[in-house]
Amino acid sequence: MSDRLELTSASAEQTQAFGELLGAALEAGDVLVLTGDLGAGKTQLTKGIARALGITDEVTSPTFALEAVHEGGRIPLYHFDLYRLHDSEELGDAGVWDVLGGDGACVFEWGEQFADELGDERVDVFVTRLEGESAEVGGEPRRHIELVSQDARGDEFVAAVRALL
Repeated sequence: MSDRLELTSASAEQTQAFGELLGAALEAGDVLVLTGDLGAGKTQLTKGIARALGITDEVTSPTFALEAVHEGGRIPLYHFDLYRLHDSEELGDAGVWDVLGGDGACVFEWGEQFADELGDERVDVFVTRLEGESAEVGGEPRRHIELVSQDARGDEFVAAVRALL
């Protein structure tokens, strides 16, 4: 267990395209925990995931709503932003327990602080801005993206994404 996949993105478009590969490999019940600083590209990845699932809704980070439910695709996408939560007791109020392991895929931005509560049935996705390494002069920084599986299904997911590259 604990398969890994790393790559570098040179633009928001490339980050979204990688998200499309993630979306193509997602199955109902899958959980992705996206970790990265503000502006790292977590929402760009989620936009690509939604597009691959066939979801046409606009995808933005649900910072104040905590959860956005995107339906109309191959499977529902439950998109959470847990940045404003400080205690695991708040996960129930955010709707996490209602959808975790259910009929869709869950994507958690800022979920790393609740990794123990979310369980090991997940893939951690680390997004890091590579400051000083712009793709073009005056362009945005490149991003390092790393997938780390935490269970057997995560290993299958990472392998499926690798096969799509």
